[in-house]
This record gives sequence, C-alpha cells and structure tokens, in this order.
Amino acid sequence: MSTLTGALVRLDPLSPGHAAGLAEAAAESREHFGYSPIPHGVQDAERYIRTALTERDQGESIPYAVIDLRRNKVAGSTRFLDIDCWSGPPWIVEPAAAAMALGATPTVAEIGHTWLAASAQRTGINVEMKLLMLTLAFDDWQCLRITLKTDARNQRSRTAIAAIGATFEGVRRAHLPAIDGGIRDSAYYSIVAAEWPAVRDLLRARLDRNR
Repeated sequence: MSTLTGALVRLDPLSPGHAAGLAEAAAESREHFGYSPIPHGVQDAERYIRTALTERDQGESIPYAVIDLRRNKVAGSTRFLDIDCWSGPPWIVEPAAAAMALGATPTVAEIGHTWLAASAQRTGINVEMKLLMLTLAFDDWQCLRITLKTDARNQRSRTAIAAIGATFEGVRRAHLPAIDGGIRDSAYYSIVAAEWPAVRDLLRARLDRNR
C-alpha cells in the first residue's frame, strides 16, 4: 500500500497515528456529515481506524488518511473497498486478500468512506484525490470498473460524484441501515475502463481551474 501524492493532497496509508488529526478534521464543522459515519472525538477516531485496519488486513479495503498539503495536516479519509480480483478467462473471482498477497491487483473496486474537513471542501482536494485514486486503479491496476455510491438523499454527494464524470446507474432500494436509524436507499455510480481517459481529462481540467 503506497502513498499517493499530488500538488494539493497526499494520501497516506491510514494508521493509528492519524487519530488526533482525524478527530480535529471532523470537529471543524459537522454540517454536511448527516449521511455518513464520521468519527467524533479522538477515541471514536481510534475505533474508526481500528475497524478500517481490520478490514484492510482481511483484504476488504485499502484505507487512506487525506493530508492537506497547503496546511500539512489531516483533512479526512477515504478508501478503496468492495475489492474483487478476477483471474481468467474463464473468469474466476478470487478472495482479494489471498490474491493480492500473491501479487494480484484488483479487477474491480469501489471508492468510498470519503469525507473531508470543512476547510478542505471545495478546494480542489477532492478532485485531485479522485484523480490520484483513479489513476492507480485504471493505469496501475488495470481495473475494469470503479464504483461510487452514496445515500440517495445526499444530493451534495451525488452532485460531487456526477461532477467527476461518473455515470449514474440507479438506486438500490432498502440497501443498508441508515445512520439516522432509518433504511437507506443507495445511489450507484460507476466509471469503466473505456471511460477513464475522458474522466482523467475532465479531472485535470478542473484542477487547472483551481490553480
């Protein structure tokens, strides 16, 4: 698991040492955190990291701390999840942990559990973060598809996902327990390999406008 570095943001492999920074980032403003589980305080951040690292060790996710290079401080978190490795053809879906331990790379994955401090929002950090992760996925891993999803009620998140060039696939109804105690419908988006060059150009153009 390597560090991903751009001009505005660095994605460091998530570690226990990021707990205080995550707690500070989440405390700036929680106005837009109504649909996602965001840590609240240092102890909650420590639990958040332990859970993420357990999933990493089981081959279920690749979590990062988002570092705002303008201020040299933690600005949030993101991760790859729902990772599958295929071999073939004929295609066989292999357990990600075992396959990646043997040197395989993901064939399909999701980018999610993404949140940013209020001071990092609308700064270009999310755009560059997605560019770094999608470059890793499509250029290095040669992925076939990257999925993004969000609570269907979260119009702010849906707008941001659509703005990076992802294609809306539909809504999976009654998908998950919602953090407000109800039942969540999830809006699904994706980018496939054939779309990546156009998405890459879009993200680069958006970054150029932020400079």
